Amino acid sequence: MPSPSASATSTQKTSASAVARMGGVSDTPRGTVLVVDDEPTIVEVVARYMERAGYRTHSASDGPEAVRLAGLHRPDLVVLDVMLPGFDGIEVMRQLHEGAGERMPVILLTARGEESDRLVGLRHGADDYVVKPFSPAELVARVDAVLRRVSPPAAAESEPLEHGSLRIDPASRTVTLAGEEISLTQREFDLLAHLAAHPGRVFTRDQLMETVWDYPFFTDTSTVTVHVRRLRAKLGDDPSEPRFIETVWGVGYRLRP
Repeated sequence: MPSPSASATSTQKTSASAVARMGGVSDTPRGTVLVVDDEPTIVEVVARYMERAGYRTHSASDGPEAVRLAGLHRPDLVVLDVMLPGFDGIEVMRQLHEGAGERMPVILLTARGEESDRLVGLRHGADDYVVKPFSPAELVARVDAVLRRVSPPAAAESEPLEHGSLRIDPASRTVTLAGEEISLTQREFDLLAHLAAHPGRVFTRDQLMETVWDYPFFTDTSTVTVHVRRLRAKLGDDPSEPRFIETVWGVGYRLRP
């Protein structure tokens, strides 16, 4: 596992040229981001990039402080390191998602090679993850993409999609199955809505990463598999005899027409 200092050094190396390409801080903040990491250099560099991209930032260095500041400031998104003093990022995310009010999107920072951390994070509702050492400019792009998905501009204009007993309403971002509402994360909803908007069409994992996750440069598509598995569990879909989401072996996934 790379040390925090190694991650910070890599982060610093990428900062100068990319910061020069980015514009100044916007007069009107695009949103608020809470940056949580116990390495001060990482927090400083990430916060600087976020602010230059137009976001207001707050920072925390341990689990309890992250939960306290999230409750105090209600950020639009949390950039959250998995390994933290006090309690770890997974516990922070659990407490944030159990708290009252609107759910906060979370992007996890994980160590290279710690696939278990990433999978646990996704299963607990993380919206994305970034592996250390990372490019701060890429992290800003991922924050932009996640926040765009929170409030898609065309959602209110979309008509409900119905497939048998399954009903997907983009305007209210709700899903009902046989009249009962199914609780989905933002990413799960976006994935299901995209498949439902094109019934019968097969999408590769790379295509889904580009259209649903908005990451054409993303190379690890295991997150698609994890989200499909979670969707099937919530829809009561048997992978061997699916009613809704089919696996087209060697290609990808589709919603049964």
